[in-house]
Amino acid sequence: MTESAPLLEVTDLQTHFHTEEGTLRAVDGVSFRLDRGRTLALVGESGCGKSVTARSLLRLIPAPGRIVGGSIRLHGGDDPPLDVLEEREDSAALRNLRGGRAALIFQQAAAAASPVHTIGEQLLEAIRGHQKIGKMGARQIALEMLERVGVEDPELCLRRYPHELSASLRQRAMIALALVSQPELLIADEPTAALDVTSQAQVLILLKELQKKHGLALLLISHDLGVVAQMADEVAVMYLGRVVEAGPVRTILKRPRHPYTIGLLEALSGLTPLGKRLPGLRGSVPALSDLPPGCAFHPRCNYAVPGRCNVGSPPPLERFAGQGAGEDRSAACWRTREVALERLLHRPTAGGPASTPSLTPAAPSEPAPPASTAALEDPTERVTETAAPPFVAPRAPGPADTQAEAEWFDSKDFESVREGPGGDEEPAP
Repeated sequence: MTESAPLLEVTDLQTHFHTEEGTLRAVDGVSFRLDRGRTLALVGESGCGKSVTARSLLRLIPAPGRIVGGSIRLHGGDDPPLDVLEEREDSAALRNLRGGRAALIFQQAAAAASPVHTIGEQLLEAIRGHQKIGKMGARQIALEMLERVGVEDPELCLRRYPHELSASLRQRAMIALALVSQPELLIADEPTAALDVTSQAQVLILLKELQKKHGLALLLISHDLGVVAQMADEVAVMYLGRVVEAGPVRTILKRPRHPYTIGLLEALSGLTPLGKRLPGLRGSVPALSDLPPGCAFHPRCNYAVPGRCNVGSPPPLERFAGQGAGEDRSAACWRTREVALERLLHRPTAGGPASTPSLTPAAPSEPAPPASTAALEDPTERVTETAAPPFVAPRAPGPADTQAEAEWFDSKDFESVREGPGGDEEPAP
């Protein structure tokens, strides 16, 4: 295995639930990779398939759910990669994966912990289930792990039941339970959802420190884009079981391509100008049993075009070359370039109403002199979202705007390829 091989490689993962209402595609063709020591964040609204994706990695899908396609490969050292979906349910490799090589911090610690066993009993069971060690040795490991995650009195915590602990202590105990077997992959499903702001910060700092010390690969699931910006290296935005945008976190948050990502960012209250109406995404996530045709996001999209976005199959992920090394990203939208043009030329106020697509910019009150002759050759060649921040009120462009556009522009930002059959790349039409 080469040094560039990822720890986790997920390809075309499909998890369906077979119900009386029909087949619900909770995860529909999700692909990503995660390297050691890196953090990948899965973001999106509730009901978009993030938690089901996380549970699928460990094959913890309850009936009537079933993983019906794709592959999950976990690489490790010089050993052959583990194909998770090919293992029998009772195999030693799968038992070693769950809680051993990979661990899951559940969204609600109170529901994940056993209410009839003490924290100590649960920690000792996890340790002795994956290590050949005596009870006293396991107890010492448990005490050291509780101390490492910031529990002030580990001895007392071992004797407590989950309901006897505060929310912050209970969450720390669950983190200790996940890390006690020294996993290579840590899946954190909304690890700070039930905590106050101070406890959230403490848990996030703790996860970062543990990741740095042990070289963990961290898959973080969160609704909080502020947390994602602080914690993640890469981000994948999910909507109705599909990844609609993915790439480096700074690139995605600074220059989002997909209208759904744009809507999530514009809905951040801290970035809405004072005195402006707090924006939000129109409507709500539809039921999996009643998916709209075409792009599933089109009923809520401010940039949708009838006859293009609401017919046929959902758009595939299209890869865009970034402006620098490691900045490539993907987006699944038929109108990626048109959306970028609209946002640049119209400079819409965050949360503004949908408008009829137009490529003709409004004339400024005072024409601004161009920064260079090259900037006048083709206006579409200067399109990028950084020139029109989504949280700035509209105003007439001035000389500083034109100069800024000329400085950062790179035409390769609009060179794209799509994956053809068999994984081969072919030029985008």
